[in-house]
Amino acid sequence: MQDLAGKTLIVLLSGGLDSMVCAGLAREAGARIVALTIDYNQRHRVELESAARIAEAVGAVEHIILPLDLRRFGGSALTADIDVPKSGVGNDIPVTYVPARNLIFLSLTLGLAEARHAADIVIGVNALDYSGYPDCRPEFIAGFQDLARLATRDGDQGVAFHIHAPLQHMTKADIAAESVRLGMDAGLSWSCYDPAPNGLHCGLCDSCRLRRKGFADAGLSDPTRYAAEA
Repeated sequence: MQDLAGKTLIVLLSGGLDSMVCAGLAREAGARIVALTIDYNQRHRVELESAARIAEAVGAVEHIILPLDLRRFGGSALTADIDVPKSGVGNDIPVTYVPARNLIFLSLTLGLAEARHAADIVIGVNALDYSGYPDCRPEFIAGFQDLARLATRDGDQGVAFHIHAPLQHMTKADIAAESVRLGMDAGLSWSCYDPAPNGLHCGLCDSCRLRRKGFADAGLSDPTRYAAEA
């Protein structure tokens, strides 16, 4: 991310490793960080605490935790009484997919960007080591950036919104290594979809497996405490 020094940048901050690295990159770029976390009544609500810690660590000038009860919609193991898969990462879109989540979240982030007179948004989507979610694809990010121009007053007046997705083509190993390069404490972040009763990462959901593999492939010590070994 370049040419952001002194600019207001809206960071979509989930509290996970990917969004933490994005926040670290924003800090490195010298941006004025406004962080937005969506409390969508998800199963892994502990990540909201992680988001708050990360926002403080990167010096965000504002951190909004916005309530949005997607349990009213359901349709996902993260927002309904559906078991989170623990058998390994497959090739099909898993039941942990939340219907149109990134589209919904980016729409809210765009609204905040326009209200804060910001033209730059960063999101930590990844198209390589991920669980097959369609709203992580480069085509989606490019399409939303075009939509931002059409859907807003600022876009109509010539503001060119930029949706930054700096992790788009990075592996989880690359992302884990980037957290170290940025001097970020990966222990601040939370990835697990189904936290264990003792407060640890479960160790078996897709997100835990990808996180563990990322640190292992990067040859780095994983600060995460898992309840079970995959």
